[in-house]
Order: sequence, then structure tokens, then C-alpha cells
Amino acid sequence: MSPEQIAFNNSEAAFLALFEPKGIVIAGASTHPGKFGFVSLHNVIASGYAGKIFATNLEGVEVLGIKTLPSLEELPQGEADLIFVCTPKSANLDLLRSAARKGIRAAFLTSAGYGEAGEQGQKDEAELVELCKELGLLLVGPNGQGVISTPAKLCAQIVAPYPPAGTIGIASQSGNFVSSFMNWSCATGVGVSRAVSAGNAAATSVGDFLQMYSHDPSTRVGLAYVEGIPDGRGFFDQMKAVALKMPLVVIKGGSTAGGAQAAASHTGSLASDDRTFDGACRQAGVTRAATVEEAFEAAATFATQPLPRGNRVVVMTTAGGWGVVTADAITRDHDLDLIELPSDLRESIDAYLPPRWSGSNPVDLAGGETRDTIPKVLELVASHPQVDAVIYLGIGIQSNQARMLSEGPFADDPDVARIVAYHQRQDARFASAADEISRTTNKPILTATELAVAFGDNAGPATVRGTGRLCYGSADRAVAALGHLWRHSRYRIRRGLPLLDACPAEFLNAGGSSHEAGSD
Repeated sequence: MSPEQIAFNNSEAAFLALFEPKGIVIAGASTHPGKFGFVSLHNVIASGYAGKIFATNLEGVEVLGIKTLPSLEELPQGEADLIFVCTPKSANLDLLRSAARKGIRAAFLTSAGYGEAGEQGQKDEAELVELCKELGLLLVGPNGQGVISTPAKLCAQIVAPYPPAGTIGIASQSGNFVSSFMNWSCATGVGVSRAVSAGNAAATSVGDFLQMYSHDPSTRVGLAYVEGIPDGRGFFDQMKAVALKMPLVVIKGGSTAGGAQAAASHTGSLASDDRTFDGACRQAGVTRAATVEEAFEAAATFATQPLPRGNRVVVMTTAGGWGVVTADAITRDHDLDLIELPSDLRESIDAYLPPRWSGSNPVDLAGGETRDTIPKVLELVASHPQVDAVIYLGIGIQSNQARMLSEGPFADDPDVARIVAYHQRQDARFASAADEISRTTNKPILTATELAVAFGDNAGPATVRGTGRLCYGSADRAVAALGHLWRHSRYRIRRGLPLLDACPAEFLNAGGSSHEAGSD
């Protein structure tokens, strides 16, 4: 057994207490809806958490239907293993001593005024860490926002939202970024398994959570935001170990002088050298993103698409202009190859499209679609042994016109109603076909349309979401995500690592090709 596995096993019970507690205590519950002690208790209840819920309040009043305890000493022994602390800093040391005596194994602290608050705050934080070590408590925070665990239906945090269930594990030094990632999860339907705001990361770091996620059967992808990294070598080693087990996407704040100064005032962290960090990510097989949107979409792509066996891409589009700009984007990404369309594939497509189609890559259907054209051509393209990935553009156009017809003055006309329903069925069918063909070929098929943003209920992007996949808001975003997908795949291929471990369970059939897989 490796030292890493031994260390994980030793801390597994404490992480289990944090993410799947049998009971939780909200310390400092309040009757005021604007207070953390009210909001956090409300969120635990509203998320459907099925474990035992306790709360403390000095006056012992009822809060949200729960009779609070005036003191933690009144907590039944062994009935809770997680305490969520919303009390002032001055009360925390005695509170944690009482918690440990009651069998609590993990403590999440929202309290501020520690390491981010100057020299005295740093001393107080060091005392807090030492006490938790003595007590055997897993300490998360302080100055944190909360913890999410969808397998346990747990939303213990001081803000919204609560995301849909999925396989992305989030760890962040900034609580706001946890919210940002979960807002994207809610918007796209690509779900989250665990999420935690490490706050000042006084005792438990972002790297520790990522390492835990790599052992978690509920998590397939890691997604992290970091600012300062006190132990660069230690964090690098953790990232490398995680990336060997699953895809890991990181966004780093403080990459400029202005950002580094802001990070110091935010969490008391000093940002590391950006070029060194960038090089470490490449060596460790970690996907680094420049923006929150790019980071979430990269993680969502890892969570919902199979890893490609090579970099050969074909674009299929219902309109020429979209194909042109997508070809530009693929060409700018030097790791992707916009291949010349194989002659046998071109001849196969000829049988389904009129002579005016592009005859090249991008495959521009040129308005020649019939009822079965899109599914058939998509199947021909994705099934070809010289194609590793497909980007499909134009889904939802028919349903967008159907929307205007259904909202117009002639919506009650039976013929109008009939064509509206037909358009919606067709776009739903095309989205379902993209999902089914991807599963059959074990190749990524990424759909992109601005309708995913403009009209999220459009039958095309809505059905893409219904299949569990991400519908990208633009072709550029789909290309960026595919680039990240291929680079991680190449990292695994070069090291002789199995690709299927990084794919969702439904993609457990082997297939594809290995074009360029062994090159550096």
C-alpha cells in the first residue's frame, strides 16, 4: 500500500463525517433570516438532508421548527459527526472542545478574523489548528462558505445554490467560486458530487480535498480554484497523483501583480509564480483554465464525454459560416487536427446530400437535410476510423422558428401547430442521435449553439441537457473544451494509463483510433 493510500485511509473517516455525516450540528443558529446561522440551517433542511439535524442557540429558541440546544453539552452523545460553526471567533475553541467530547469528527468554520486579518488573526488561526490536531478533528476553513454533498443531499453553506447531482468534485479557496461553479452546474444540468470552500485552508487544503475526490466513487472529475500555494512542491505532488486517477481542472487567481495583491487581502495567501505554476500543471497532467466559464466547461466535458483516441476532428454544420469560424478555432488550437475528409467518407455522404454540399471538412449540409439526413451523416462521420471527434453545429434552428410560430398570431392554426410539433421532435431527435452515436462509437460529439444561452428551453439544447451532456454556447467554447479533452487523453496515452477510467460509466466500450497518440 502506498504512503498516499495509507494517509487517505487514516483520514477517510473524517472526510466521511464531512461529506456524508449521520448527523449535523449548526452552531450559532439564528431566528434572523439574514444571519449565517439561519441561512445554513435553512439550506440543510431545504436540500433534503436525511440525517439528524441539531442546532445551538444561547437562548434555546426554536429555529425553523428545530428546538435548539442552549449548549453543545446537551447534544446526545455520538448522534452527530459534523459541526457547522457560525459562532464568533471568541467562542470557537471551547465549542470545538465540546464537539470532540460528543463524538464529532469534522468541523466546518465560517467564522472570519483569522489568517486573513493580520498578525493576531494568524496567531489565532495557528492556535485553532493545533487544538483540532489535539482533538482529532478535521478542520475545514476558517473563513469558509460551506460544504455540498449531493450523494447525502447535504447543502451546509451560507449561500445558494444547491446543484444537481453529478460527478464533478469542486474544491476552492474562494467560496464565491464554489457558487460560480455550482451556478454553471444549475444552468447546464451537468451535476456536482461534492463541493467545498476551503476558506483559509488552515489545516485542510484544496489539494487535500482533490486527493480525497480521486478516491471517491461518486467523483470522476476534479475542479479547483486556488490563490496562494504555501507548499508548492506538496501541492504539485498532490495534483500529479490526482491527475493519474482522474481529470483535474484548475483555475488560479493572483496570476498578475494586481491579482496577487487582491489574493493576499482575500484569504491571507501569497500567490505563487505564475509561470512556474503553469509549467507544473503541464508536467502533472492538469488542465489549467483561464476563466471560470472555461474551467467549468472543461470539467463538464470530462464528466460527460469519452476521451478521444486521437486529435482528428470533423465539423458537421447546417450552415457554412458557422463551419468556417469553427475551422479557424480548431486550426488555432495546434493540438487539434481539422482533417481532410477521407475520400471514402466523402463518397458515403454523397449518397445522402445534394451535390451542393461542401464535399470537405467542415461538412456543410448546405440546407440539404431531410428527416433522416443529420442522424445518418453524423453516424457516418463519427464511425469512420480516421475520425476521433466531431463538433456538431446548428441544432435547434427548426425549434427556434417553431417558437416564433407558437408565439405568433396564427398559433391556433392546425397546420402551424403541426409544423411546430414536427420541428421540436426533429431537434430532440437530432440531439438524442448525437448522444447515441457517441455512446456507440465511444467518441466525443460536442454540440454547440447560442440557442443554449438565448433560449434554453429550445428542444435541441434542452434534449442535449436531458442526455446528461453539455450544449456549448458557441463553437469556440466547444473547440476549447475538446482541446482540453484531447490533451488529457494524450497525457494518459503517453503514460500507458487506461482512458476508460476517465470516462463516464456509459462509455465503457472500447473503440476509436490512436492517431498521434505516441508523439510528443
